[in-house]
Amino acid sequence: MRVSQVEIEPVLKRTVQAEPRVEARWGVAFEDLSQDEEGVTATLRTADGGTEQVRSRYLVGCDGGSSRVRGCLGIRLEGQSRVAQRFMTHFRSTATGVLQRWGIAWHYQSNAGTLIAQNDRDMWTLHTRWPEGIAPEAVDPHALLRDVAGCNFDYEILVANAWTPHLVVAESYGAGRVFLAGDAAHQYIPTGGYGMNTGIGDACDLGWKLAAVLHGFAAPGLLASYDAERRPIGQRNLAASRRHNQVRAEIAAVYCPELIAAGLAGDAARAEAGRRIAAIGNAENESFGIELGYAYRASPVICTEPGAEIPSDPLRYVPTTAPGVRMPSVLMDDGTPIFDRLGPWLTLACFGKLPSEALVAAAKKRDLPLEVIRFDQLELASVYGSQLLLVRPDQHVAWRGAACDDPDDADAIIATVLGWEQPTSQNTERPGF
Repeated sequence: MRVSQVEIEPVLKRTVQAEPRVEARWGVAFEDLSQDEEGVTATLRTADGGTEQVRSRYLVGCDGGSSRVRGCLGIRLEGQSRVAQRFMTHFRSTATGVLQRWGIAWHYQSNAGTLIAQNDRDMWTLHTRWPEGIAPEAVDPHALLRDVAGCNFDYEILVANAWTPHLVVAESYGAGRVFLAGDAAHQYIPTGGYGMNTGIGDACDLGWKLAAVLHGFAAPGLLASYDAERRPIGQRNLAASRRHNQVRAEIAAVYCPELIAAGLAGDAARAEAGRRIAAIGNAENESFGIELGYAYRASPVICTEPGAEIPSDPLRYVPTTAPGVRMPSVLMDDGTPIFDRLGPWLTLACFGKLPSEALVAAAKKRDLPLEVIRFDQLELASVYGSQLLLVRPDQHVAWRGAACDDPDDADAIIATVLGWEQPTSQNTERPGF
């Protein structure tokens, strides 16, 4: 599903403002922080120039690529900065006959730049290079728009500025009681759209862990797993973004003056260009393995299975229930996704199996609200098999087994998943198998 930034940001803002548990403030800038064993003190600067201090148990820096929180922690970025120089022209226009003259498409790429249809109606963004030897502030965005359209047309420029993409990941996703998420932790070229998707994954991972620790049934070790789980995904997605950008360069190399020639020669050149572009592929928009198949392979809070096969093809998503992966999604008989059946904390999903009383008792010892759900539909067996799955709030499988009847095994599983201890035996990896 494609959701443009200019479309989703107003929706997110309204949602945050409507949430009674969130205090949303604008016109406030983060300045500095200090932390101790009990919490974090943040210094904020208000729009009128005043300062105030806010005390919290934990702090998460979601403050973008130039993150001041990251700077306060002294955490560096690793990778390649300033991969290229680009110019963005964000504009409004209803001239679809000009801008989508060959039919509706989200991206039109040419040697004049990449034109993005933001809402398929009247919002557009052009990303382009600019002439050599011209300073960014001297670039004429009107000329860039005329160049990509090939003619004059009616439009209103909303934003026009130079920008520089990066391929970097933070050397650490936090220190002490302070964490980094989103662009503060990783920055990619927009190819693939992994920036926001990866940031959402960060929030899903860290959010439930913070909540579990603050509720008292998880240990600080659960928070320590955030870096171990999310930083490898950040690096994996960086590599995918780099590959997609290289493909963009390959496509750009296909463009030549012969493509606009009339007659048989032009027809032949265009047909050959089409064949070459088709052969290059559409991995930028179809890397389902990257989008859905990511796994926490070496997490200290996952009951991993030595030798378990977890597919890693970036293009192809192969469902599996191996611990560390996202639980495969299916639609139930009423058309709702199985994810909607899961509880707000950990869920023991029982597929053709009776619930494990030992796991239920172990969760109760930790005051963990454990949702227990039986799924007896025969058609689910082809996806989930006949087994028990312990699923986290972020929909990742924490443990699986055919049974778990031993109280010690059950205690070890729950303790591991909540960060109280590390697996110390084969039994904590796959009890019951």
